[in-house]
Amino acid sequence: MLRILLVFNSYNCLGDNMEFNVGDLVTRNSYDNDVVFKIIEINGNEVKLKGMNIRLIADANIDDLKKHDDKDIEHEKDFLDRLETKVDLDRNDYFYLPGKILHIDSDMDYLNRCLEYYKKINIWAMGINEKEEDIPRNIIKLLEEYKPNIVVITGHDAYNKRKGNTDDLSAYKSSLYFAEAVKNARKYESSHEKLIIIAGACASYYEELIKAGANFASSPKRINIHALDPAIVAAKMSLSDINKDINLKEILEKTKYGKDGIGGIITKGTMYVGYPR
Repeated sequence: MLRILLVFNSYNCLGDNMEFNVGDLVTRNSYDNDVVFKIIEINGNEVKLKGMNIRLIADANIDDLKKHDDKDIEHEKDFLDRLETKVDLDRNDYFYLPGKILHIDSDMDYLNRCLEYYKKINIWAMGINEKEEDIPRNIIKLLEEYKPNIVVITGHDAYNKRKGNTDDLSAYKSSLYFAEAVKNARKYESSHEKLIIIAGACASYYEELIKAGANFASSPKRINIHALDPAIVAAKMSLSDINKDINLKEILEKTKYGKDGIGGIITKGTMYVGYPR
């Protein structure tokens, strides 16, 4: 007998009396259904998930999943509503030149969300989709090509306590790559005010990234961060006066989890103000 095996990108399985397919929105019962995920891969009963709002890749058993029926997946709508979609600037007499952003992200979905956010507030931004391990090798070439005022280095990361303490770089999924990329960026431009660096993802080694030369980094409390958090900080720096020190606390409070998710140093902004318009 000839047996033919067909492999599909989508796999149907009955869990909780429901079919699950790649692309479905779900939550995990064992985590009190706190995070909304999209199914990106199914292997038998093992499912790979990606957070819709949180920069998180996770594995789960299909029996642990619950379909997310809420069509508005942004149930942190209060957070999104308070993000500035308009900037209050005096455009009658003055003109403004916001800082340019180079956003390097290993996740295309999150990158596109960040680029849409920049577009809404009229900031020039170039998005580059690059694997974490490739960023250190390519960062100087990208900086030379696009000459940004601000560079975002992000994607996915995780801390595994079974591999070491929080001060052990080998216990992190991508912090080593982020730190190397920051160090290489500082070889291109050593000044923290001429090049603003925002680095890290979920649970990254915050202290190591700051030590490497980042102006802002995640994650002081080793927590997950929102997909837009790096972009929020970049946008605030782009629209801050180049002649004035930033309000560090105010910028961090704009992010989803505040100082627990991202920290940084006081520096000046990157926006030039001109007159007359």
